[in-house]
Amino acid sequence: MTRRHDIDALRALAFALLILYHWGMLYVGDWDWHIKSPHTTDWLQIPMLAVNRWRMSLIFLISGASAGFLLARGGGLSFLGKRTWRLLLPLVFGMLVIVPVQPYVQGIGTGYVTPGYLDFLARYYQFRPWPAGAFDGDTSGLTWNHLWYLAYLWTYTVVLALALPLLRSNGGLWLQRRLTCLRGWALLLLPALPIAIETVTLQGRFEDTGDLVHDGYRNALYFTVFLYGFWLARDVAVWDELARLRRRALGWAAGLCVAYLGLALSLPDDPGTVWQSIVWTLRSFYVWAAIAAVLGWSKAWLDRPFPWLGWANEAVYPWYVLHQSLIVLLAYWLIPLHLPAGLEALAVLAGTVAGCWLGFALIRRLPPLRPLFGLKWAPRDASPRPAVAPVAA
Repeated sequence: MTRRHDIDALRALAFALLILYHWGMLYVGDWDWHIKSPHTTDWLQIPMLAVNRWRMSLIFLISGASAGFLLARGGGLSFLGKRTWRLLLPLVFGMLVIVPVQPYVQGIGTGYVTPGYLDFLARYYQFRPWPAGAFDGDTSGLTWNHLWYLAYLWTYTVVLALALPLLRSNGGLWLQRRLTCLRGWALLLLPALPIAIETVTLQGRFEDTGDLVHDGYRNALYFTVFLYGFWLARDVAVWDELARLRRRALGWAAGLCVAYLGLALSLPDDPGTVWQSIVWTLRSFYVWAAIAAVLGWSKAWLDRPFPWLGWANEAVYPWYVLHQSLIVLLAYWLIPLHLPAGLEALAVLAGTVAGCWLGFALIRRLPPLRPLFGLKWAPRDASPRPAVAPVAA
């Protein structure tokens, strides 16, 4: 089997979208974040909502596909050991070194932290709870903020590795075939049913805590799409079918998005159980239609060895670890300058891209730094390889 360049490219593009989304959080009106620009606008809620509903599900599906490719070449314990090293080390390093600037800036905004980063770190590294409302993660005294994905992904990786005997049993293979044999409208609708059931039954019971342990709804949703990715990864026929259905999937996604957002935004804050279930069901079918469209168009357009792909594959992880702290820090520096909205937004984005670019240029050349950002000790061989081995996370 030849290398799946489309999954490599899609991974890089999905994380680029994540960076743009977090940049947009500075400016979207009426949504809390670690720091907010005075130039907020409510109209941004529409495109942000449209993207928000499927962006992380797509990333977890890609991660599941990565697991599917990697497990085809090795056993579960070996896979788990490598994933643990490349997920938990950057998580711990990021929480201790990269992330703290975010609660520092947020704490200054809430009034619970006084300026002086070294003094803040001296208190932060005591790992004691902060006053409620100081910053996101204040009650635990330590936060992972945007790096929550690494903790969740590692947990799903452990579950997958332990469940491999079951997944490779006759029953597990039967379930996999039920997904990969879907064609036409069934492929665009039926995988959304588990997502809809999880959403209707669990979302009202669990808040989006981001703490992993109490995040029951998002764990169910993200593990489901992670498992979808694992099952879909190496089935050539289902990817060809997604490519064939890409226009239909895009049309369905657009229609469902309009229906979902139109209904969700027109209902009161407490619409009642029936209407809320209808909204959540529409959203679930929109999420899967959007993912199917993205996968189909990626297979049709991106499955080729782009010159930038080797660099992008290695850059994704360091850029992901660095980007949100750069956004928050740049906004903290620039907001007091009272720049025009467009100039401020451009400066934050350009500074974030430059910081990630320069940071990665340093990280990739220094072997001691590479594992701290999810990279192998030795630089990756940029030459084309025939085997399928996409995505590190």
